[in-house]
Amino acid sequence: MSTAERESTLENRLLRRIQGLIGQAPIQLEFDQEKIGPPDPTKNESVVIRDRRTLAHMVLDPELGFGDGYMQGRIEINGNLVNILEQVFRSMRSSGKRSWYGRLFSNWLQHMQGNTRGGSAANIHHHYDLNTDFYKLWLDSHLVYTCAYFPTHSATLEEAQKAKLEHVCRKLRLQPGERVVDAGCGWGALALHMARHYGVSVQAFNISHEQIQYARAQARREGLTDQVTFVEDDYRNISGRFDAFVSVGMLEHIGREHYGELGRVLQRTIGNSGRGLMHFIGRNRPAPFSTWIRKRIFPGAYVPALREALEIFERQNYSVLDVENLRLHYAKTLEHWLARYERSVESVSSMFGPEFVRAWRLYLAGSIASFRTGMLQLFQVVFAGSACRQIPWTRAYLYTESARLENESQWTPARS
Repeated sequence: MSTAERESTLENRLLRRIQGLIGQAPIQLEFDQEKIGPPDPTKNESVVIRDRRTLAHMVLDPELGFGDGYMQGRIEINGNLVNILEQVFRSMRSSGKRSWYGRLFSNWLQHMQGNTRGGSAANIHHHYDLNTDFYKLWLDSHLVYTCAYFPTHSATLEEAQKAKLEHVCRKLRLQPGERVVDAGCGWGALALHMARHYGVSVQAFNISHEQIQYARAQARREGLTDQVTFVEDDYRNISGRFDAFVSVGMLEHIGREHYGELGRVLQRTIGNSGRGLMHFIGRNRPAPFSTWIRKRIFPGAYVPALREALEIFERQNYSVLDVENLRLHYAKTLEHWLARYERSVESVSSMFGPEFVRAWRLYLAGSIASFRTGMLQLFQVVFAGSACRQIPWTRAYLYTESARLENESQWTPARS
């Protein structure tokens, strides 16, 4: 078949349509005998589509078509999955194209996966109640399932997660005897760390039954049940007065339409005299979160731009004291997770089957690519009420081992 004849085939036209939708990414697309895109002999990376149904699905929406096709074994990757996704993400970001089907399906998901009280419970159950033994295969020993903090490039995952817990505690400037509320506490690592090392009492909330059961067992093992109470309940039901509020990795799960509710929780728990920290995945500008991730991995998720998240504090008249972006730390955290996951694929497959293995590989690889390319950010925001007395004079307390809270236990107003 001549070149002119080949280019006239339906399959070739569909491949070119997909190439246009992904912004002319420098990767080769293959279907049957058709190949388009610049082959790179130094990388030998390509996406091989195995059937016409997958080809048609990718034309409707490249993200959903690729995600489901890869998950179901109908797309094969030649080369490094993370590198290919990085190239596609960079190209798609510059092209700005999004299919009508993708927009329609994204809006439908947002409607169906709303984070009402009942909806949030179902969404969290889908992801976090899978099986704690599954997460033990590839997370650190304390099951910290959020961005780590690498004080050095050579730090291990365990060292970096411990450093993250300490980094959060220093930002909160915790003092013995204070009361802290932890919203979305996961398996309890931060709550236990705060009690163990800072002498505070903690109420930790989570609607994942699996995680709460594990956290309670850990508190009993460590003899910390007098200091830490793990509550299986929605963040909207938090009550009582606290000195500090902390939430690590929860904001992504509540939906922007519920930010007002979260702000009211802050006001009734820490008032004008308290302070808090929110740690969350964000982005540079507002946009819907990945449709495929919401469909298969994190139902109901929304990743806010920084200004969207700041509305939570503005509405309650809280002052933002510090914003830190740990994007590259999350890319490195995910690299550790993916490497450990790949070493455990036989165990994962025996638990959930081969489709699950591929879906979670794609989720972890795509997340690495998203943070490397800047599609996603990781923000830590420290905020406080107008009457808060724990406002630091400098940021030295974060990085100097000896600079603990006793050095600046009282806020001193500036005098002119």
